[in-house]
Amino acid sequence: MKYQNVVAWVQVKGHPRADVAVVVKTRTGYEVGGWVVAKSGCWSMLKGGFTVNVSGPAQLYFESKNLQADIWADSISLQPFTLQEWKSHQRHNVEKVRKTGVKFNVLDQWGRPVHNATVRVTQKRRRFPLGSAINKYILDNPAYQNWFLKRFKYTVFENELKWYSTEYSPGNTDYSISDKLVQFAKSHRIRIRGHNIFWDVPNAQPYWVNGLAPYAFGEAAWKRIYSVMNRYKGQFIHWDVVNENMHGQFLESKLGSGASYNFYKIANQIDGQRAIPFLNDYNTIEQCYDPNASPWRYLQDINSLRSSGYAGRFGIGLEGHFTYANLAYIRSALDVLAAARARIWVTELDVAPGPNQAYFLDQILHELFSHPKVKGIMMWTAINPSGCYQMCLTDFNFRNLPTGDVVDNFISQLSHATDLPGTTDSNGIYKTRLHHGQYEVKVDHPNGRSTSFQINVVPRRQYRGGHAYSIYI
Repeated sequence: MKYQNVVAWVQVKGHPRADVAVVVKTRTGYEVGGWVVAKSGCWSMLKGGFTVNVSGPAQLYFESKNLQADIWADSISLQPFTLQEWKSHQRHNVEKVRKTGVKFNVLDQWGRPVHNATVRVTQKRRRFPLGSAINKYILDNPAYQNWFLKRFKYTVFENELKWYSTEYSPGNTDYSISDKLVQFAKSHRIRIRGHNIFWDVPNAQPYWVNGLAPYAFGEAAWKRIYSVMNRYKGQFIHWDVVNENMHGQFLESKLGSGASYNFYKIANQIDGQRAIPFLNDYNTIEQCYDPNASPWRYLQDINSLRSSGYAGRFGIGLEGHFTYANLAYIRSALDVLAAARARIWVTELDVAPGPNQAYFLDQILHELFSHPKVKGIMMWTAINPSGCYQMCLTDFNFRNLPTGDVVDNFISQLSHATDLPGTTDSNGIYKTRLHHGQYEVKVDHPNGRSTSFQINVVPRRQYRGGHAYSIYI
């Protein structure tokens, strides 16, 4: 298997702009590697990637569904990587972005270095956010709670906060279930993403709003955002303000162009000091065949949000409902989105059922974690009596499935669970590299004395003095 990164400069003639895809043809078929919104009169950079698992000749195409557009391409480059080279780059990024070097200098009471002292470092809390969705069934299920709480400090509610769940009939709001889920999370110091205030596709609305006239709908929507946000103000880390508005325009059909962006302004005014408003959509990293959600389309949506006058913080939510793992495309898509200079979260990660489900999940988790712009991963793995949306991590008795083992192994790597204690050298020094997070350190002197203390390992840019500790024992 080989991975191919592709970069090209593209423009169109005969039409102001067009979605242009780069496509590779092999003996097994066609594969889209990336998209760009190409313009007339100026060059735009197309960045993409392919995962190639066949040998033999291949042809590279640039194509558009806009038949009026002539495509011009220049400075086309392809860079191949073996699986080993790709993994090496992942490890390099993890060492650089997710870890920081720590030095312990162990001294005796006279300030002399202690040789052969044992240094044990135990992680108490991970810094990188990794979480899973939950639903109402966790509230009365101790086995579900125990399994979840051992693994996660971040969560999102599967359906319980959505408009159709909290206002099933007009004017009758019921937050009883979401209140209980919030209380459950807060009682265990679990941070919550608010999902979602609005959903921009027609079939995801409360049944009663579709027939409302624009004025009546506007009043109902205004009540919705103020009701849900004021109820949970200060309790969430993010709000998915308008879900999937690259795939739907329901709010715009009712309230006119730019309606979604107005709700971002309201969300920022209500809770912007504590919670970051997020865009959230699918197929940007997981599906290379959807031009409506390409990374460049996402950047256009962000530019439209900014052009509307929105000046607050925002985040990029990438749902991540995968059917397979195209690592080269994932990486190139994230690279393109990085131009927005906003935090990126993968918000609903799962993989479709199939013989390679666990393998793909493992590949995707490591690719996402190794990208420096990904700031958190949330999995869409809430379980109910009928199963899960697309991927479960356990069976109904909360015994791990292969996907659950993948997640546990991933957590183990982030937690240094397999790391052995270290010993100081002749200068009393022990050096290691640790994932960012909170740790308890225990130092044992060869003569039997010991001491312990806690440290917080953060990225070097946040701790310019470096992580160096002198321990007298």
